[in-house]
Amino acid sequence: MIGDTSMLQTPDLPPSLNHTQATCGDDGESRAHATEQEFLGFATDETSATARGAAMFGVSPDQFCNWRWHMRRQVTTASESPVALAPEEQDGFASLGSMFNAGITPYYTALMQTDPSVPCPIRLQALPRSEELTDPLGRKDPLDEVPHSPVREVVQVYPDRVAFCVAQLCPVYCRYCFRKRRDDEDGLHFNRRIVDEGIRYIASNPAIRDVLITGGDPFIASDDAIDQLLQRIRAIPHVEIIRFGTRTPVTLPYRVTTKLASILKKYHPVFVNTHFNCAEEITPEAAKAVANLVDHGIPVGNQSVLLKGVNDTPEAMLLLLRNLLKIRVRPYYLFHPHLVEGTAHLRVPVSKGLKIMKSLRGNITGLGIPTYIVDTPSGKVPMMPNHVLMEDGDDLILEDVRGQIWREIGINQP
Repeated sequence: MIGDTSMLQTPDLPPSLNHTQATCGDDGESRAHATEQEFLGFATDETSATARGAAMFGVSPDQFCNWRWHMRRQVTTASESPVALAPEEQDGFASLGSMFNAGITPYYTALMQTDPSVPCPIRLQALPRSEELTDPLGRKDPLDEVPHSPVREVVQVYPDRVAFCVAQLCPVYCRYCFRKRRDDEDGLHFNRRIVDEGIRYIASNPAIRDVLITGGDPFIASDDAIDQLLQRIRAIPHVEIIRFGTRTPVTLPYRVTTKLASILKKYHPVFVNTHFNCAEEITPEAAKAVANLVDHGIPVGNQSVLLKGVNDTPEAMLLLLRNLLKIRVRPYYLFHPHLVEGTAHLRVPVSKGLKIMKSLRGNITGLGIPTYIVDTPSGKVPMMPNHVLMEDGDDLILEDVRGQIWREIGINQP
């Protein structure tokens, strides 16, 4: 199966549509939608994102639970937004289309504060803003992924693992995305030639044990396309684990059905890392999407990005981490924001990140504390508050989590 592409079904993208308007598969709209009825019960709660979103966009709850409909109805222009826009958001839509496309699912739009004067971490992540035009430090490819790609869309920084960027479509185009550069290209989403070349590279390199399937969002494809991709990767003897990077539980939970989870389960060990940034994103719908994965034996981790106005206070971060644990998501990484172009207004100093990390210890179980990371072109660098004050002979002088001084006697004795 390694070299066979005949069964790799890809999203059906008419040439007239750009990549924010995908039809996302041709495996039978009505048949596939039947599996999404598991989310329909949320519509009975008028406060749910499902009920509010259906009313906001003037469709039935049944239609609102159809993930393909969300991809066709992404908010891509100011005129399509059902929420009032601030002047800087209006300007963002008008000015930034040629720099980085906007695209926001109706579901994620329904999580926004409707009053633009009210601070909203959802809006900051998804709506374009005129501040993106001013960023003297921002870079197009801050991690130098292109030079680290032995073949197209396969990024290899470490000898034993690769990021396989099979996808281009996303439910939401996050304004801080470090792969904005891929927005300039067309035809990257589950492209047969690119997938074939990547599979051949992985199969020819026995040092590769770990394949991260990413993009874009690799769950934005038909079930059959995902199934066949997994079958081909699992057929490579030296690939031990397969991981997915997806934000669908956060931005389009209706995509994460029990049917999709049952497909992933066939290829264990399979892991999923998702990307919640704030507690406001953790809805009952999102919890259901996560449960579908975890109940099928798929561990779910979380990679957040530290963002100004979104999660850059000890209180906001602690609330996020506690709520992640409640839905069985393990906090994995907290990324310091990348120096990607157009994100100066979202970046925070690393000293603030270290302060937040220090505040967590002693206030939440270690299970809920992510590793704070500065991502560099040569790999991830963990950042930790320094609790070692000095060495005194064989003793170590420490600052404990409450700020008190502690002498650990004889710790340096052989």
